[in-house]
Amino acid sequence: MYSKIFIKIKMLLWLLAMVSLGLSSGCYSKKAAVPEEEPPVYRIRKVVVVGFQAAMSKGVKPDVIRDPLSGGIYMAAPVSRDAVLRMNEVLFDSLVDSKIYQLVSPDQAMGVYSRLVDSDPNMGMNTIKILQEVGKTFGCDAVLAGHIYRWEERQGTAIGVHRPASVAFDLHLIRPDDGAIIWRTRFDKTQRSLSENLLDAETFFQSGGRWLTAEKLAILGLNKVLKDMPGGKK
Repeated sequence: MYSKIFIKIKMLLWLLAMVSLGLSSGCYSKKAAVPEEEPPVYRIRKVVVVGFQAAMSKGVKPDVIRDPLSGGIYMAAPVSRDAVLRMNEVLFDSLVDSKIYQLVSPDQAMGVYSRLVDSDPNMGMNTIKILQEVGKTFGCDAVLAGHIYRWEERQGTAIGVHRPASVAFDLHLIRPDDGAIIWRTRFDKTQRSLSENLLDAETFFQSGGRWLTAEKLAILGLNKVLKDMPGGKK
């Protein structure tokens, strides 16, 4: 009789253990299924457009240089001041038309940039640092800046060339608080005929099948990369 009671007690204890294990497993599963919180999205409302600078000035021999913003190594050639001013004009006008951000113009930005360098020449040696200070001066969320590495004009006409136009530039959005690069892009293009490069048919058709000037090739590239900016129109 006692042996039967003992067996029943053992079975009851075994059932209680299984129920307890099932409950603890269920609690663990529910806990594990809780989704992780996503990191906060950095919102960009106001941007200082410092714009482009020539990576290499006129009178300097083409050479390999280090990009002061990203640290990348690029082949650069002298770029005229006129080309830089024209690209900054197109850049700012394109951003105004897009209505993505509140903007501070390149003229305003470079005024502050120059004053900062004049007040502390050592600051001019640290491009990221000075861009941070420009952004903080205007209370902006990001600073847009870049360099033009190559600006080779076509030799010939729209119908035929001895040498096609070739341009290269980059752009960076820099966060003033910590100097982090939150977006960057690069355009590097030497125009080719359709027969030379079937993979780049897009450029051929956008050019109307004609040979572009360096300015028109650069503007075509700028319009393309701006579509990939945070909040840009795809």
